[in-house]
Amino acid sequence: MPGAAAAPTVPAALDASPAPTRLDRQRTEYLAHLAVERGVSDNTLAAYRRDLERYCAFLAARGHGALAGVREPDVAAYVEALRTGADGHSQLAASSAGRAVTAVRGWHRFAHEEGWTAEDPTAEVRPPASGKRLPKALAVDQVEALLAAASVGEGPVPLRNRALLEVLYGTGARISEAVGLAVDDLDLAGELPAVRLFGKGRKERVVPVGRYAVEAVEAYLVRARPALARAGRGNAALFLNTRGNPLSRQSAWAVLQEAAGRAGLTERVSPHTLRHSFATHLLAGGADVRVVQELLGHASVTTTQIYTQVTAQTLREVYAAAHPRARG
Repeated sequence: MPGAAAAPTVPAALDASPAPTRLDRQRTEYLAHLAVERGVSDNTLAAYRRDLERYCAFLAARGHGALAGVREPDVAAYVEALRTGADGHSQLAASSAGRAVTAVRGWHRFAHEEGWTAEDPTAEVRPPASGKRLPKALAVDQVEALLAAASVGEGPVPLRNRALLEVLYGTGARISEAVGLAVDDLDLAGELPAVRLFGKGRKERVVPVGRYAVEAVEAYLVRARPALARAGRGNAALFLNTRGNPLSRQSAWAVLQEAAGRAGLTERVSPHTLRHSFATHLLAGGADVRVVQELLGHASVTTTQIYTQVTAQTLREVYAAAHPRARG
């Protein structure tokens, strides 16, 4: 009986799998360290593997076969490639680029601790700076729906809720400033109704109060606050809870969330959303940025100027949508 035929061998020249480089082996060892010793999740490990594969390809294109020869300019060039796509890969958003740089820095730190490299070239490297996120402002009709939703129901609580949100939107107050108000901080009877707010560092400012907020607060003071106050032992705070104690920031947040849900607002709405909306709507109506700075209690006009970017962005969008020569 003839013997079994020997299995054919693949000539080395036809084997398409290149031998792993020292860089590949170092990457594999680091990923194993993350999985076994650090216990990172499968999703995180997969993301790091992708990030480091891109980094290895970048280093190989610059002639590096191991981490020992990598220097800070190499890493800085990679960070720039993440931002621009200069390495032939897609550009990454700042958050994704930050994760990629974190993976690279962790790998180099591990290599240095293991004695593979004499120094850590990533020690002074930082991820690409993310652009300052513009505040999200509600449209005027959304604010009106929110305020109307806050006053739905019977009894003193809806009146309090409406007054609270009217004050937040009508004065641009921070949530801590609004719940920190005392009844004596109001001056609603004068020709120019105003409220005294205490901001960061107890810095005091006086902010005008519009007619809608005045009416809501007066309705609350007359028809609701006395009933809430009876449950407590006497308190000077303007906004009270059902036990007669000052309303907390957490409770004020819950008031806003409930009103936003009832109004059908799908985007995330926070107390700062009303502050953003206050500033944005003032600037859109022609208010000077330094006046808005004073109303918000910003120490520097630079902080306030982010709202001018919101307004400018809105103008650009309207122009692009409406002007016949803006369409490409």
